[in-house]
Amino acid sequence: MGPFVRCPLGETLLVLWLSFAGVTCTGSEHAATATLPAAFSDLLPHFLVEPGDEYIVKNKPVTLTCRSTPATQIYFKCNGEWVHQDDHLIERTVDPATALPVMQVTIEITRQQVEKIFGLDEYWCQCVAWSTTGTQKSQKAYIRIAYLRKNFEEEPQAKEVALDQEVVLRCHPPEGVPPAEVEWQRNEDIIDPQSDTNFFITADHNLVIKKARLADTGNYTCVAKNIVARRKSNSATVLIYVDGGWSEWSKWSPCGADCSMWRSRECTQPSPGTGGKDCQGLDLQSLNCTSEQCPQTVSGAEDVALYVGMVAVALCLTLLLITVVLVYRRKKAGLDADVADSSILTTGFQPMGIKPSKPENSHLLTIQPDLTTTTTSYQGTLRSRHDTTAKFSMTNGPLLDPLPKGSHTLHNGKLNSDASEFVSRLSAQSYFKTLPRDVANTSYGTFNFLGGRLTIPNTGISLLIPPEAIPRGKIYEIYLTVQKKEDLRLPLAGCQTLLSPVVSCGPPGVVLSRPIILSMDHCSDACLDNWAVRLKKQNYEGAWEDVLLMGEELASDPYYCQLEAETCQLFSEQLGTFALVGESLHMGAAKRLRLVLFSDAYCSTLEYNIRVYCMDDTQDVLKEVMQMERQLGGRLIDEPHVLLFKDSYHNLRLSIHDMPQAHWRSKLLAGYQEIPFYHIWNGSQRYLHCTFTLERLSLATCELTCQLCVWQVEGEGQSFSLDFNITKDTRAVDSEFLLMDSNATALAGPSAFQIPYLIRQKICSSLDAPCPNGADWRMLAQRLKLERHMSFFASKSSPTSAILDLWEALHFHSGNINQLAAVMADIGKQEAMIFLVSDGEC
Repeated sequence: MGPFVRCPLGETLLVLWLSFAGVTCTGSEHAATATLPAAFSDLLPHFLVEPGDEYIVKNKPVTLTCRSTPATQIYFKCNGEWVHQDDHLIERTVDPATALPVMQVTIEITRQQVEKIFGLDEYWCQCVAWSTTGTQKSQKAYIRIAYLRKNFEEEPQAKEVALDQEVVLRCHPPEGVPPAEVEWQRNEDIIDPQSDTNFFITADHNLVIKKARLADTGNYTCVAKNIVARRKSNSATVLIYVDGGWSEWSKWSPCGADCSMWRSRECTQPSPGTGGKDCQGLDLQSLNCTSEQCPQTVSGAEDVALYVGMVAVALCLTLLLITVVLVYRRKKAGLDADVADSSILTTGFQPMGIKPSKPENSHLLTIQPDLTTTTTSYQGTLRSRHDTTAKFSMTNGPLLDPLPKGSHTLHNGKLNSDASEFVSRLSAQSYFKTLPRDVANTSYGTFNFLGGRLTIPNTGISLLIPPEAIPRGKIYEIYLTVQKKEDLRLPLAGCQTLLSPVVSCGPPGVVLSRPIILSMDHCSDACLDNWAVRLKKQNYEGAWEDVLLMGEELASDPYYCQLEAETCQLFSEQLGTFALVGESLHMGAAKRLRLVLFSDAYCSTLEYNIRVYCMDDTQDVLKEVMQMERQLGGRLIDEPHVLLFKDSYHNLRLSIHDMPQAHWRSKLLAGYQEIPFYHIWNGSQRYLHCTFTLERLSLATCELTCQLCVWQVEGEGQSFSLDFNITKDTRAVDSEFLLMDSNATALAGPSAFQIPYLIRQKICSSLDAPCPNGADWRMLAQRLKLERHMSFFASKSSPTSAILDLWEALHFHSGNINQLAAVMADIGKQEAMIFLVSDGEC
């Protein structure tokens, strides 16, 4: 008889009798033990079946199985604790091939067992098998509770795509265990990329249509499923549109009776369809025939009569022309030759040279006015921003030579006072077919080499035309407008988002001697480590091109962009349509959202609505919402708040709380409302808002107090504490926080700038040349805190001029000329005292 050994069964101890012939285990009749023949007593057990990972669906328990040979006993251990022997189900068989005993043990795991440690650790089990030689442990099996949440983290969005273009529909399925599998449907039919290779599903579940076909138009749905449930996203409508294309020209027709021939073409290659654009250009052309091709209809005596008649007509026309010229010259003698009519620019907007007929007056468009007695004359909407009688105190010095005596009157080009007529005239040009007819968001003016400024009020959008940007002898009629986002198809892909308004300035193609500066708002967090910001420009065909990647500008580039906290200034050597598009580099990138609350100005029913707008934090969008709410009769009920919305794929939620239950109740069935992430991140949806419909229990209830919360899931949030009387319209839509811009929309010549033209020239000539002690344009940039743009300034023929242009663009409303004078004095240019003026004159 050998010694007794205790079996490792936790609290239950089994006494084993070990002998050379086998192993005997005493104890319960359910003990998972067996006796091995002596021939197999030196073998370690090995597993034929090991437990695998399992998922608990709803309340159905899972079964774990372990099978080993040769084994005297098998027991399960779960999360470090032995499973009770009574929970084991044992089966014993013999392997017919080897005659070895085979032992199989199974246990059941319930949802309650797993939930006891849920959130602390993962629930796992493994089995341990014994033989007379030793023990073996199986792999760990993890048991998880399966689920699939209802809401998709990102749903596909509707798209309009041109024929043959690539389409990407994004889908981020709901969170689930096990992770959901994704399939796509078009019009409820499953898409199989194996049978239709034009479709491709990426590893992150996005659907790619490699080359859009007309047949691909339809409703697309992302379907997520696992062992628990099957979820469907909202359907996204994809519209494949076809822009029209010309067929070839037909052959020229025979020469007609009018001695002309013609040819035509049709817009059928392809025909425009599903909202596509019509063909641009003429569908009919005519051409005069040569004399040999013209049909001969007269001969002999009739030819003589024809020729005599033609000579008579020619003589009459000659006499009439001579008379017109004499009358014109007589009247012209009394006209002032320095007035340029903008009507000469309406044909194609091509610049024209000015050739005064009176040489003695030719200085009027090139000489500078005497700054001591300057007077200005503007027509149309051009008017001076400064007091035209302001005097500047000046001291003699090398920076400012004495100005010529006398005064000169500066006449600007005539400006048509009918804004709608101007926009209509622009739209008639072939380049401006898509120009919006929104007069309220368009400004225009006529400018020469003295430059000027265009501003769209209350949008943060302006165009600075520096002096000498327009070549001398040229006059341009220039416009500035903000485009409505739904009027343009701005392509956005992946993590890209629109960060600025879409702004057009033109006409395109004009010749500029120096860059203009386009100023506009943006809504990024202004951290370039989080973004790849690109400047996009629309070409003549309407396609969008990347023309600049911020941070990688080259001195030779025709564009340069300075990004401030909330605004950007674009230097451009060309006019056109521009927009800033950002692509987030990681989930820390954030857009600024402006949250604005409106309600009904007058309420006569029990229902009361509060509208919460979630818009890009740019002034042009706020202006649109203000104008719309003014038309709806709404009123502002609190000052706007700003929320940082991160690229985390999490939705925006809105809820209302703490209403007095005795007087008010919310008609919202759920605890909150939700705006999908992509609707906000895309940046192309206008007037994005949620409406809370409240109900007062009595018409006598007028006071409303509540808390309104807006937050991004797992992100930042803002709250509004509301306390107001719904019957008193105490806050108009034009609240004091919205500073109404009363400045002129167009300023031409000296009135558009803080720094007088001649003084500006003296500053440039003084600072452009490098100075050994650094007292030159470089120090000016440092003192004005513009040193990060040194390389850009250095690439210009006059660095000082570029610095002053940027200073003018940044400080149009808040510029302090005395502060600039102090900077000049700090550099060591004592002549800067010429800037000093009295407070009253500023």
